[in-house]
Amino acid sequence: MFERSPTPDASGGVPGRPSDSALPGLLDRYADWGLYGLLAGTILGLFAFVTNPVPDPSFPWATLPASLRLPVAQPRIEHWPVTYTVAVWLWVFCFPAVFLAGYRRYGRKRVGGDLRGSTLWLVGLPAAAMLALTTYCRFFWPKLSPASWNAPSYTFVCWLYCSSYVPAWSNAAYAVAALGLGATLLARRDADLTKYALATFGVLALPLGLPALYAAYLRHQ
Repeated sequence: MFERSPTPDASGGVPGRPSDSALPGLLDRYADWGLYGLLAGTILGLFAFVTNPVPDPSFPWATLPASLRLPVAQPRIEHWPVTYTVAVWLWVFCFPAVFLAGYRRYGRKRVGGDLRGSTLWLVGLPAAAMLALTTYCRFFWPKLSPASWNAPSYTFVCWLYCSSYVPAWSNAAYAVAALGLGATLLARRDADLTKYALATFGVLALPLGLPALYAAYLRHQ
């Protein structure tokens, strides 16, 4: 699934690659382009505010005066304007790049190549983010009616809840987030079942679980 990452040299760097790079080529590029994708998503999301009076009906107070808007309005995909929809899905699929880039920049340098140093950026923070997002969507997100297949969600199991509002799917999302936190503890203790817990969380939490899949790959190597 991933090409093997080069072995760090004595200084903690990778021969033939800048010292802050600690990812295989494909993930390295994704970490870079994913950050650009987040920026592009932000620009597209903001553009919706100058074309539509209320880009996101969940937040009717988030609007610009008519004098600052263009004299055109975007069509909507379900509840949201086109560029706003594209923006949110860019955030969804590019968000894991934040954790990969953080691992590349900070995770390896702190521990000199010890695999336990990958735990925070590749598993712990994504699991904490999933827990926070699940709680927000369950209890604080102003839900629209009817529920939409186009509901943006950072994991597939979260999408099952946000596109239906069925509480059982939110409970499942909490269970997956708890698995991620448990896998973090196993990784910190270097337990035997760590790679299996990491891989399971990574698959169940996709796309947010992508960094955890890489962590499982590192353990397997």
